[in-house]
Amino acid sequence: MCYTEHHTKPAREADALISDHMSRIPNPSISLLGSTGSIGRQTLEVAGALGLRVRALAANTNTRLLEEQARRFKPGVVAVYDEASARDFRMRTRDMDFSVVAGMDGLIEAATVDGAGTVVTAIVGTVGLRPTLSAIELGRRVALANKETLVCAGEYMMKCAREHGAEIIPVDSEHSALFQCLRGGARRDVKKLILTASGGPFRGMTRNELLTVTPDMALRHPNWSMGRKITVDSATLMNKGLEMIEAVHLFGVPPDDIDIVVHPESIVHSMVEFADNSIVAQLALPDMRLPIQYALTYPARLPSMAGSLDIVRQATLIFEAADTDTFPCLGLAIQTAGIRGTACAVLNGANEAAVELFLRGGLSFYGIYDSVSAALDNIGNVENPSFDDITAADEAAKAFVFERIKG
Repeated sequence: MCYTEHHTKPAREADALISDHMSRIPNPSISLLGSTGSIGRQTLEVAGALGLRVRALAANTNTRLLEEQARRFKPGVVAVYDEASARDFRMRTRDMDFSVVAGMDGLIEAATVDGAGTVVTAIVGTVGLRPTLSAIELGRRVALANKETLVCAGEYMMKCAREHGAEIIPVDSEHSALFQCLRGGARRDVKKLILTASGGPFRGMTRNELLTVTPDMALRHPNWSMGRKITVDSATLMNKGLEMIEAVHLFGVPPDDIDIVVHPESIVHSMVEFADNSIVAQLALPDMRLPIQYALTYPARLPSMAGSLDIVRQATLIFEAADTDTFPCLGLAIQTAGIRGTACAVLNGANEAAVELFLRGGLSFYGIYDSVSAALDNIGNVENPSFDDITAADEAAKAFVFERIKG
């Protein structure tokens, strides 16, 4: 009896706190693009814990998991990007009362579904650009986990967000940390953004050692459980370069005012240095459910599924300079961050193709850098690009890398 009383009282208090906070969220409902991926699955954990209404789900080919999600959350719309998978999904869910849509039009329908206060864009790759843009044009809050939105089309997307009054709230742990830290002072007083990087599975290794690493080795991230592509990007440190490009657009800070430091514990998720030389940092255990929840409930802070950080037990935090000689993809991304136009779309597209080849065994670890560098050298930059120019640059970069390896 004592055990029950001890635990039900805090539970009741937590429920009351959540109810109070949820009442301050104008529309506690979401549309989730990329529901079967790592971020998507964790988003549904958070949505389930908070009691958020899921208006739409979207995925590509993992229809078995999508079916489980749809039966649990009962959305009004389910989008399956792959047409054949969509047909299979329709057959297996004939007993359910929701609309099944397919292809790019289906993703856009899911992104713009009536009643969704927040659109979570967790689709991997440039396929997420048009649905995200559609949500922005409706003035929705976008919980952004699709890197390509800002890496490829940062200037374009942020301009559209300003024009349509859309909120873009970052989901990546590093950008969420910066977003939170920036609330500690005026934007005019920001001196520097400091992005932290875990260092990935190859931290401390030499160039000679990295010549023979395999995809399996690259996929063994020490701290985070992520999709295959982003895990390889973490191994090359390209991921941190892409995050730098995102930060340039998201926070309106020039590349020279962004530093990258290696922090192997992944406890300090990023920092902001202000004009008075004070540094504000956001610390938490490496658990993506925390930045996901913050994006869904901002500006409220609710009780979280993430564990509590014991700073006494943690004891030590290490910070090191990033090594762009051993990890040249990072240096390449930093250089490209300052180039306006389609250069970043070329960088991203070439990297996406090169990582795919590496995972297939058709390219070495350093072959990723060589391929991306060659694409940047050979594909012309379009200044002041249209949306079509951006997507064309991405496609040209991918084609260049695949053709280069064939040749």
